Amino acid sequence: MISSWVFWSLLSALFAGATAILAKLGVAEINSNLATAVRTTVVLVLAWIIALAEVPAADITRISRRTLIFLVLSGVATGLSWICYFRALQLGEASKVAPIDKLSVVFVLIFAAMFLREPMTTKTLAGATLIAAGAVVLAIG
Repeated sequence: MISSWVFWSLLSALFAGATAILAKLGVAEINSNLATAVRTTVVLVLAWIIALAEVPAADITRISRRTLIFLVLSGVATGLSWICYFRALQLGEASKVAPIDKLSVVFVLIFAAMFLREPMTTKTLAGATLIAAGAVVLAIG
């Protein structure tokens, strides 16, 4: 049986793949920042609908200051990532932009080792190297 986190990770990858194609089509005729704003509004509404359907509203007031700071910083990073991603999609081919964007996996491995003290093993380094090499091959191919 597939692990819960693997299932959700695969769904995330599937939706991310669809996002690249849909976003490329969506930015074809408008400014990439406007496209990002539209997309972000949809994500905002959808996220609140899901959160409020699953979590009691009272839990909102129980979010710690530390948690809120990290979530706000994560939101800023996400917003900047999306702005850059939509601009890259507007300027380049989705089949080349998406692999470069997936270098985020390599950055996650590096940041996880640096900030979360997760192990950087030989397997991790080999995987990161293969991901980076694959991104380069796809982007310049």
